Amino acid sequence: MTEDATFEEGGEAPLNLGAVDAEDLKVIAALTQDAIFTGADISWRPAQRRFALLLNRFRWEDRGRDRHGAERVRALLVIDEVLGVASQGVVPRDRDTVLSLLSIDFEAGEDGSGNLLLTLAGDGAIRLSVEALGVTLKDVTRPYRAISGQTPKHPE
Repeated sequence: MTEDATFEEGGEAPLNLGAVDAEDLKVIAALTQDAIFTGADISWRPAQRRFALLLNRFRWEDRGRDRHGAERVRALLVIDEVLGVASQGVVPRDRDTVLSLLSIDFEAGEDGSGNLLLTLAGDGAIRLSVEALGVTLKDVTRPYRAISGQTPKHPE
């Protein structure tokens, strides 16, 4: 019987990162590329001005992939100071449709405000209007073997 790996076996710790500017956001965007989720994994709380996604994140940073294979981990992507949310190709609370996050970009406005654009595979997108950039990414489970067993690939 095989068991899922632990962070310690790869010499790594669970991620717990924050982004307050566009440079910070590039790191989080790279680590969440190819994360998958469903509409049921989306939470928008207007009163708290908080938007969150529970992701199945591919572990791009995993240095032990050659030894134990491709892994994913459940992670929370939380965006604070959200003023509004618009989406295309996303059905909230839909548990059946799997969405894949391709990129996260920030379009700066005035005084630190702007729009955060989450681009999804298949022409889907989520646009968050934010008063200020405040994004966190935190792993919340142990790594597990990717069901596909494959590392995501993109056409060049």
